[in-house]
Amino acid sequence: MIQHNVPIVLSIILVMGFQMNFFFNSVFDKSAKKQNRMICFMIFGLLSYVYLVIPISPMINWFLPFLVIISFAQSYTVEFKTKIVFSMLYGVLMSITNSISLYIVHTLDSVDFNETVNQQITYTKAIILNFMIMFAIIQIIRLLAKRRSFSLHYRYHLLFLVIPIVSIFELNMITYENVYSFISVIGLLFLNVMIVYIIDNIIDKFQFMNENVQLQHQMDYQDANYEKVVHSFKSMKRIIHDTNQQFLYIEECIKRNELAAAMEHIKTTLNKVEEAYQRVNTGNLVIDALVSNTLNIGQANGIRIDTKLNLCSQSVPIDRYDLCVVIGNMLDNAIEASKKVNIAEDRYIHIKIHATESTLLIHILNHMENEVAHLHSQKPNPEYHGIGLTNIARICDKYGGHMTIETKHNVFHNMVLLPF
Repeated sequence: MIQHNVPIVLSIILVMGFQMNFFFNSVFDKSAKKQNRMICFMIFGLLSYVYLVIPISPMINWFLPFLVIISFAQSYTVEFKTKIVFSMLYGVLMSITNSISLYIVHTLDSVDFNETVNQQITYTKAIILNFMIMFAIIQIIRLLAKRRSFSLHYRYHLLFLVIPIVSIFELNMITYENVYSFISVIGLLFLNVMIVYIIDNIIDKFQFMNENVQLQHQMDYQDANYEKVVHSFKSMKRIIHDTNQQFLYIEECIKRNELAAAMEHIKTTLNKVEEAYQRVNTGNLVIDALVSNTLNIGQANGIRIDTKLNLCSQSVPIDRYDLCVVIGNMLDNAIEASKKVNIAEDRYIHIKIHATESTLLIHILNHMENEVAHLHSQKPNPEYHGIGLTNIARICDKYGGHMTIETKHNVFHNMVLLPF
């Protein structure tokens, strides 16, 4: 509690708010701010006034500073567990710098903390000095924090809280009577600042590991697409080989004048060819294999699929692997979304692939069960498939093209333009 001087109290609250904004911008990033933050600021101001001016019980006085900090942290759109960790860290840093400030004031002014008047004046001076030291520490934190967006498990956040919690207990046992206490406080300050560096490096490591796992699964997915292409090629060879054998039998029937048997076998052969042969025949093996496979899946799941394929040349000057990445992910996303549509009439996909001499346009349209504000994978293991759209965007960047995504009235449009 400090002197009940309204200008001083308001100034301290204003500086405290500015300092917290400086700290949380450093660890959360400015882009994480909520649009409407006024309610959080009002709660922060009210709790700060109560903490600074109104006498309260020691137990409440221990929890109130944390509530002040967490009320300000609520103005950011980050995970609550992350808010808890960094709010606790900020509170500990403030306690440590406050201890440093009190020690400095006590040493320089030879203050007797048993005198109430001296105590109030000293605390006011210590708060001002505390802010100055804290601004310097936050500047160091700004240099350490890289603001990673990867989310860690709760157990790691609990481990990170060990040092701040232990620091609070240590601070309660330290006095301001000798230089060894001051050195201990400096050591606690160093440990707590290093938490930011440790958190950042652990997040960096886990993010790298997670991306590797995602890329490996995406590679497996692309291998499966290649298998479809290879299977398509083998099926074509088998059809050609089998058709030659059927022609020999038909020729023998004609020689023996068994025309009825020849006609019956011709019909059977045509039906077999129709079942086994590619349902799409643009001449481009990747497009034929992937679109044909999508048609088969759509038929099995009651999804109507219309295709409009127009290639000026069978040869599309885009690497086959890259073409598999783009078309395979786009078609898979459309199939997965259509499977979730309950109304049979809305289970519909339109596939348009148009190639000129200079560009390739791919447009996939499908219905969705619900309107979505944020795009994310709806597959059984979304952590392994969420990288699909990212890979499509990467291929677009590689060829100097672009991807456009539009959602309106439960209709999803995914368009990719790739120049040659």
